Amino acid sequence: MSNGLFRIEKPQKVVEIGGIKVGGRGENPVVLVGTIFYTGHKIVEKRKEGKFNREKAESLINMQETFSDETGIPSMLDVVALSEEEFRKYIDFISEVTDMPFMIDAWKIPPKIGAAKYVKEIGLEDRVIYNSLSPWSEDLEKEVSELRNIGLKHGLTVAYNMSDPTVEGRITLLKDLLLPALEKAGFENILIDTSVLNTPAIALSVMACRKIKEEFGLPVGCAPSNGTDIWKYPREQWGKTGFAAVDSAAHAITALMWNDFILYGAIENAKWVFPAVATANSILATFIYEESGKLPEDGHPLNKLFPEFVQQLRGEGN
Repeated sequence: MSNGLFRIEKPQKVVEIGGIKVGGRGENPVVLVGTIFYTGHKIVEKRKEGKFNREKAESLINMQETFSDETGIPSMLDVVALSEEEFRKYIDFISEVTDMPFMIDAWKIPPKIGAAKYVKEIGLEDRVIYNSLSPWSEDLEKEVSELRNIGLKHGLTVAYNMSDPTVEGRITLLKDLLLPALEKAGFENILIDTSVLNTPAIALSVMACRKIKEEFGLPVGCAPSNGTDIWKYPREQWGKTGFAAVDSAAHAITALMWNDFILYGAIENAKWVFPAVATANSILATFIYEESGKLPEDGHPLNKLFPEFVQQLRGEGN
């Protein structure tokens, strides 16, 4: 049987991270990852000291969890820090206030490796993703060696080929460099981020997602917010509501097209991103039902938000 518009025939690896399933052929909802403690985040008071407003941080995390519960869209956190000491304070806080899985995210290797060691030391490796093993690592070989010694379970890589940004360029980079590096690093589960440069370039990222799923069967995703955040026109011309509309559209389209997870940017944006993605995921599940005859399990946005419609679809199959 040939692939449908949204259906992929190749068996897909579904990974479980902190109780959340990522991947598959549409049976699992898209996972939304909100970023916290990012550069310029107002809740961070003194970054070098890892000092932050705990009350506001917990409120933001609770807000994301509430939207996740209401929509059926699973959620994770992307935790950004500049030093190992800063990471430790954020990790301790997050482990106290939520059971959500989270990513440890830094540009430089030392803070990421330090955070990975700390996560292993305190026994949180089941719910932590290393973000990321990237093609622009300042010393990929050393990073891989350190990760192998630590034994972290879940790793993310960024499939962006700077010399060839096409879909095929990303596939080549995965085959030649990134997948071998991830294997050497000893990760049990691998997530692939296809990297977004600007808003219209989301098209290349989602096309790369489908190609990667067809070729490797691995969970894929991207960060549409990387495109919408740097596009100044919506905010300047249409204000906050205009930006929210643009951001919602970008994330809904991305969720509809072969992404297993989405890094949606600032956690504050949960209030419009979760409803947009839940709507898109419900539409996607209906596309997949039409192509495969299968409906998602309970808890999926389609079942949670449109139960009467699901009953109608089930009735048609009787």
